[in-house]
Amino acid sequence: MSDAPDPPAWFREALAAVPAERRIEVAGAPIRVLDWAGPAGAPGLVFIHGGAAHAHWWSFLAPMFTERWHPVAFDLSGHGDSGRRERYAHETWAEEAMAVAASAGFPGPPVVVGHSLGGLVAMQTAAAHGDLLAGAVIVDSPVRRPDPESEARARGTAFRSPGTYPDLDTALARYKLVPDQECENTFLVDHVARHSLHETPEGWTWKFDPTLFTHTMVSMREQLLSARCRLALFRGEDSVVVPPDTAAYMSELLGHRAPVVSIPGARHHLILDQPLAFVAALRTLLIDWGHT
Repeated sequence: MSDAPDPPAWFREALAAVPAERRIEVAGAPIRVLDWAGPAGAPGLVFIHGGAAHAHWWSFLAPMFTERWHPVAFDLSGHGDSGRRERYAHETWAEEAMAVAASAGFPGPPVVVGHSLGGLVAMQTAAAHGDLLAGAVIVDSPVRRPDPESEARARGTAFRSPGTYPDLDTALARYKLVPDQECENTFLVDHVARHSLHETPEGWTWKFDPTLFTHTMVSMREQLLSARCRLALFRGEDSVVVPPDTAAYMSELLGHRAPVVSIPGARHHLILDQPLAFVAALRTLLIDWGHT
């Protein structure tokens, strides 16, 4: 990944907008928060990453929302630079999302936006705390089967005890997306891979807790049905995680009250595949929600 071509100007400009970083405590675990301050009084956005990922999956996208919104992202417990727990649950992760929103001092209810596992956390947050939200955007997260990270772990094909490598380049060479897919934007894969690793006395290894999915492989159907705020579903048009029949089923559950937005030329990791199309679609949705 170190030989990736020079990234485009939009990516460099986004990373130049360095977020403020803080840590808050939620149920005994420190949670790392990245905060890109928007205009005074701007409505809040809380970005939630996928399984075994981290807040920097959003650091090249969040700055593109600061003209109208106040975006924040955070590492779920067991991920990135947040603390670990003895047991993980969607309910606890939803409490973390709400605590992060409270720490940002938004002027009103925020919108939560979650990808993959983060989308399932967004569903849980909408079900448990929906009256305190302006909406929830579910990004390529299914309800008829476990999220792809848990599914892969259950098969024993991913997220087993993480390996340790002698140097950063060796570790980066072992990085792969789950579910596995090609991504033409190698500069984005390199970016998220570098933030997925840390150096220990034994060598370089992954930041996530390999026990993450021991107790979190559950259906989120009831949470989706009981959400108490506006919802939207974004999916990659070529996603194997939310194919057309799954998207249709989710829309059916919601009585067609939630828009389903398919991003062309994108698979499950659509924020890596088509980041600018994702930003344009989300901005449009948020502006529409703001007017209604």
